[in-house]
Amino acid sequence: MITVEDTKRLTVYFDYSCPMCRKEIAFYQRRSGAAKIDWVDVSSPENAPDEISCTEAMARFHVRTASGELINGGAAFAELWKALPAFKWVGYIFSAPPGRWLINIGYDVFLPFRPRLQQLFQSRPPSPRKERS
Repeated sequence: MITVEDTKRLTVYFDYSCPMCRKEIAFYQRRSGAAKIDWVDVSSPENAPDEISCTEAMARFHVRTASGELINGGAAFAELWKALPAFKWVGYIFSAPPGRWLINIGYDVFLPFRPRLQQLFQSRPPSPRKERS
């Protein structure tokens, strides 16, 4: 018998307005198992989880587990990875100490560089070509 608990899914909250985030999420959405995940764009304020503001949701990566727990940062990536068969083993490594601590520290170190990295992922107009006479 299928219970209500069995039908709950992982929910990934991501910033669609961020070109880098958009590319990374698109990568995960193409993986096996991605159809069983709910993907939510939090760049629209009405899509932010109830517990946090849109600004908070866009500042850090968040997932809601099937049990309802809202997780952010590196630990949220570990939960996403556990839901995707190709990354499941990596997710389990980073879900338990000391892996969880390491992924959270790595994520916190990465965040200050995110704005600059986002610029690299933005679409740039093609360079004007000089015509030869």
